[in-house]
Amino acid sequence: MTEAQWDQRYSEFEQMWSGAPNGALVVEVAGLTPGRVLDVGCGEGADAIWLAANGWSVTAVEVSGIALGRAAQHAADANVAVHWVHAGLVEAALPPASFDLVSAQYPALLQTPDAAAERALLDAVALGGVLLLVHHAGMEDHRHEGSSFNNAEFVWPRMVAALLDDEWVIEVDEVRPRAVPEGGAGAHHADDVILRARRRP
Repeated sequence: MTEAQWDQRYSEFEQMWSGAPNGALVVEVAGLTPGRVLDVGCGEGADAIWLAANGWSVTAVEVSGIALGRAAQHAADANVAVHWVHAGLVEAALPPASFDLVSAQYPALLQTPDAAAERALLDAVALGGVLLLVHHAGMEDHRHEGSSFNNAEFVWPRMVAALLDDEWVIEVDEVRPRAVPEGGAGAHHADDVILRARRRP
């Protein structure tokens, strides 16, 4: 989806997401030492704000200007600092190997023949850092009726896992029940696919 399509979608809601951090993120980050984190597709900013409040230095990437404006306001209200980047992941051209944690929670990253999005996720992780990719289980071939979303066009955890080589250690690769915050889009999805991989130092 383009920036205009995402802006259109966000404009249909005063608030599209719950405002709470994603449950899998909270669980998986619990044992990590705060450092530099990249929040991919930050939406209205709940994850980025939660990470910042818990001691992380946060860079948050989002293609929708409407969503990013809401995220920045929510961060100001919470009195936390986040570096906001208005771009898609690939277009953001972030410094390589510069984040201790790269978090992609239900990202809408388009597949390309050169696996640009998958490689951008991996390239952003620092030596010794963690990639955390969470997505809806069983939805890879689902088409949303009356919507421009076609899940078969997007990147899924198995595609990223297929690119992991000896530089990586897979710490979590499983399906588990989703911890669903009240309200917000996507609350009807029951299970998460969770891929957590650490880049060797």
